[in-house]
Amino acid sequence: MRPYPPIAEHGLIGDLQTCALVSSEGVLDWFCSPRFDSPSVFAGLLDHEHGGYFAITAEAAPGVADGKAGGAGRTGGPGSRAGRPSDGAGVVTRQLYLADTAVLITRFLTREGVGEVVDFMPVHDPHTVTDRHQVVRVLRAVRGSVRFALECRPRFDYGRARHRLALDGALARFEGPGITAHLQALGPLPLEADGDDVRATATLTAGERAAVVLTVCDARSAPPPLLNADDLAEAFSAVRHFWHEWVGHCTYRGRWQQIVNRSAITLKLMTYAPTGAPIAAATMGLPEQEGGERNWDYRYTWIRDASLSVRAMRDLGFTDEANAFRNWLQQRLHDGGAPNGEPLQIMYRVDGDPFLTEEVLGHLTGWRGSAPVRAGNGAAGQLQLDIYGEAVYALAQAGRVDNFMGHDGWRRSAAVLDWLCDHWDRPDEGIWETRGGQKDFTYSRLMCWVALDHGIRQATALARPADVPRWTAARDAILQQIMTRGWSEERRAFVQHYGSDVLDASLLLMPMVDFITPKDPRWLSTLEAMDTELVSDSLVYRYDPAASPDGLRGSEGTFSLCSFLYVYALARAGRVGQARYAFDKMLTYANHVGLFAEEIGPTGEQLGNFPQAFTHLALVAAALALDTELDRATNDTNGTADTADTADAADRPA
Repeated sequence: MRPYPPIAEHGLIGDLQTCALVSSEGVLDWFCSPRFDSPSVFAGLLDHEHGGYFAITAEAAPGVADGKAGGAGRTGGPGSRAGRPSDGAGVVTRQLYLADTAVLITRFLTREGVGEVVDFMPVHDPHTVTDRHQVVRVLRAVRGSVRFALECRPRFDYGRARHRLALDGALARFEGPGITAHLQALGPLPLEADGDDVRATATLTAGERAAVVLTVCDARSAPPPLLNADDLAEAFSAVRHFWHEWVGHCTYRGRWQQIVNRSAITLKLMTYAPTGAPIAAATMGLPEQEGGERNWDYRYTWIRDASLSVRAMRDLGFTDEANAFRNWLQQRLHDGGAPNGEPLQIMYRVDGDPFLTEEVLGHLTGWRGSAPVRAGNGAAGQLQLDIYGEAVYALAQAGRVDNFMGHDGWRRSAAVLDWLCDHWDRPDEGIWETRGGQKDFTYSRLMCWVALDHGIRQATALARPADVPRWTAARDAILQQIMTRGWSEERRAFVQHYGSDVLDASLLLMPMVDFITPKDPRWLSTLEAMDTELVSDSLVYRYDPAASPDGLRGSEGTFSLCSFLYVYALARAGRVGQARYAFDKMLTYANHVGLFAEEIGPTGEQLGNFPQAFTHLALVAAALALDTELDRATNDTNGTADTADTADAADRPA
């Protein structure tokens, strides 16, 4: 077992209220309970010694570990596909999902046989809040014999709280402050105490199985019922049926069915079902640069990210998920404002709590020494005016918005737009939550325009009460301001903020939100400028921190959200061949099970919190746009531009 595996060498499992990461070596090294944003039970990903982990690995036979048997080394993730050289461990690992489910399978290939660990979290009643969450881990030998090793080392409250072990045969109970973890072993897997932790070893031959079930619950809750093999078989069948039935509602039938389905499942896994609120990522503290300080907590609901996910889910046919978030958003408006005095805060906890006090967990070393590790997020108090555009954009996706939110809901939304007419023209911190001071960010103005534009459309089409003349005047003033102050004649491009020449990839959303047509000369010129400055082999940087200091030390990788938005923009601009080439290249950066983190580093490694919802929703948007434009090009019997575009794609800036 390697400490601190690459960020990308993980799969995600969950039960729609919390989730866990399992490494390509079978190590569960991230799990919080009872919610995504609760303190961790296992956080070995952030501190191997003090964070805790739950490992089930395969051991090489004697003589293999020192290379005498000539076995292949332990590999996993992208390296397993590339055939990484032997490291002497004698075990090769592979990891995959059971198709169209969140059931994760880790395979161990040894000289003596082939074994598997099947990981899943049962989905009982996801819409009912519960303190009880289970992780099921089934061990089996499928060929020959395999020696498995188990270590369960919980570390409650981000590793700050001690626990006591009570071991009774096949049952172990880890008692922490206010929380208890129950571990039940089934089959030939004898548990042994290792201090206040447990370990076990078992050699299984082909056809033999064992299992462990970890149940985490409130310390005051009754112990979980004991399970048998039939119970586990029923649980497996139920979770597989749940995911197959859910994916069956997907309406996408395009060229990238498998990767789009995986992105949809990932977005679903990161949505808190009781409220419908999606989180930005499953983790906290994973760095944008190894050893750097850009380590944030993303286990919360950003108005921006979640609102844009509404379109992705709706376009895939998942209207229930889209409507659930819109209901959550309406409740935030109903609650009557954020602590900073604005109608909305930029992010909340999944239950709508606006208080996300940021603290540094100094006792954790961070992933490969990337400190500080932060819990909570101080950016919650920032002013980011773009959120009003994204919020109204999400609500507008409902079609007849009056049917969706009723008259009272419309009045609340209209009141926000009335307020925005007086407050849109202010400096703010911008979409990227930089800590370098407030500026007049072009993207923030763009999304204020979106808010008013969609409000006007809804009020006019549905004859809703609204001060349409006032909204129209404000909307047009914003457009005029962007076209004059947000446009640089010298760069022939829209820029990050007024008075600068810095480019910003967030403006790739301009054509998506209908601010400008995708073939407008100003937009095509902006796209060409981004090609030259922000794009590196189809990967897109958010902006240049050297040209626009963001108040933080260190650098970052390319931003995968922006890379997929770039594909979208290329496709809509008519550069379809180049767009497909960029999309196909971007897919090569997915991990071994189709997941993306926030960023791609200089040597192709994934960086930042993982997996990242923003990246996956942009992947969906890019795939749908590409399908549409490729179909249009195929059906256009008079056009030959796409053929030429494809032929010289490799020579383009992307």
